[in-house]
Amino acid sequence: MKAYLILLITSIHSIMITSAQSKTISTGIGDIAVHIKVNSSENTPAIFLHGVYFDHHLWDKQTEAINDRTVITVDMPLHGESNKNIKKIWTLSDCADMLITILDSLHVNKVIAVGHSWGSMTILRAASKHPERFQSIGFCNMPFKEMPKAQKMMFNMQHSMLIFKNFYMNVTGKVALFGKESVKQHPELLDFLKASMSKLSNADIRRIDKYVVTGADDATELIKSLKVNALALKGKDDYVPIPDPIKTTIVNGGHASPIESPDDVIAFCLKLF
Repeated sequence: MKAYLILLITSIHSIMITSAQSKTISTGIGDIAVHIKVNSSENTPAIFLHGVYFDHHLWDKQTEAINDRTVITVDMPLHGESNKNIKKIWTLSDCADMLITILDSLHVNKVIAVGHSWGSMTILRAASKHPERFQSIGFCNMPFKEMPKAQKMMFNMQHSMLIFKNFYMNVTGKVALFGKESVKQHPELLDFLKASMSKLSNADIRRIDKYVVTGADDATELIKSLKVNALALKGKDDYVPIPDPIKTTIVNGGHASPIESPDDVIAFCLKLF
């Protein structure tokens, strides 16, 4: 409630939003869809990147609440409307370069960046390469440890269950993404996940998991050497560790905080502005 009151007061003094638009930007990975809520304010723009299996709608609650600056959301490769002309092979480093290309294309010299999971992993790598492009960063539910080999094997074996797509999506939501209490109190979270995940082919899911989950290198040193002001947030039941030394907020739920604890994430975003 406090976060909404602050945003309401801020909105009264901000310049009205003038337009909303979507566009496709050609990057080294492929054609990436971005969605822009344009505001004529001179405040630093904010950009939001989602995690695997979701799309830019993961951030709807947060972006609807922000009316004092231009807000940009991105459909990550193979997700949402970014499903055309995507390279067959790419890396997290390529994702970081993709983000910088998007900022260049939009003529955004400096940005406030907020990521969820894969989105956070992308922002971390981009900010490590180009710290001058980021005013502040919010890492939500960010994995940063390399997955052990045995766990990688188990994870890849699970793909055999993709022939039962609905079952696979349910298990992904209940086991990997959402906290137990979240699903119990809000079963509609599974429908939210399926709305975006069902659009991914089985081959897409395998590729995404290979490049983002099992293929991710350890980023502990990138966190320690980061030169941009950053805050982190994770769910109480989230599987990711705290990214020391970054100050971290713990909220209810699991690995999908933007939709499990939307008000807490709004308040978190305000601290970055």
